[in-house]
Amino acid sequence: MVALPLWRFLVFTGQNEKGPAVKYYAWLAARNGREMVDIDISGGFWVFGYGSLLWNPGFPVATQKQARLTGWHRSFCMRSIHHRGSEEQPGLVLALDRQEGAYCDGVAFYVAPEHAEKTLAELRERELVSSAYLETIQQLETAEGPLDAIAYVIDTVHDQYCGGLALEEQAQIMATAVGGRGPNTEYLWNTATHLEETGLRDADLSWLADRVKVLTAGH
Repeated sequence: MVALPLWRFLVFTGQNEKGPAVKYYAWLAARNGREMVDIDISGGFWVFGYGSLLWNPGFPVATQKQARLTGWHRSFCMRSIHHRGSEEQPGLVLALDRQEGAYCDGVAFYVAPEHAEKTLAELRERELVSSAYLETIQQLETAEGPLDAIAYVIDTVHDQYCGGLALEEQAQIMATAVGGRGPNTEYLWNTATHLEETGLRDADLSWLADRVKVLTAGH
């Protein structure tokens, strides 16, 4: 196996007893020896949206449903040096941080087989740009029963991890940070608004959205 840059991936095609299958093997190692994720997408796949994917998935969605992931919580625990900040002035983006007894409510998006190859490639380029996210398969709970989905979670040993920041400190950072995809405020406000509108209100995000509006008033 050839070692690629951390956020890149290798593609293999082959046959199995169910017919043609396409599997993607992602290199997610921020250090030697990390396990690769093996995802068979020949029948399409589910991906868990809990942040910007909620309001900007960027791929064709065949169907979607509200879902809960237990054992993780949504927080601004990743410094953004690409999309919503820079290396000189990092912003903050959401990630899933493991926490005993916690849960995160979001949306499970289903990608049909005909769009699976392109969508997974684009998701990996978007989410694994700095290797601070880890690609995992998690079991989600839905009203129709459990399902397995791709979920991007934080690597707690990565330099961009910043779990535990006080809410006021988060607000001060997001009020001014700007990255390649736009201002950090846009990311915060869009996510908080979408969660409210879909009945998945997140108390911390709602507080942050209101506080940042105060900090940016008149600018």
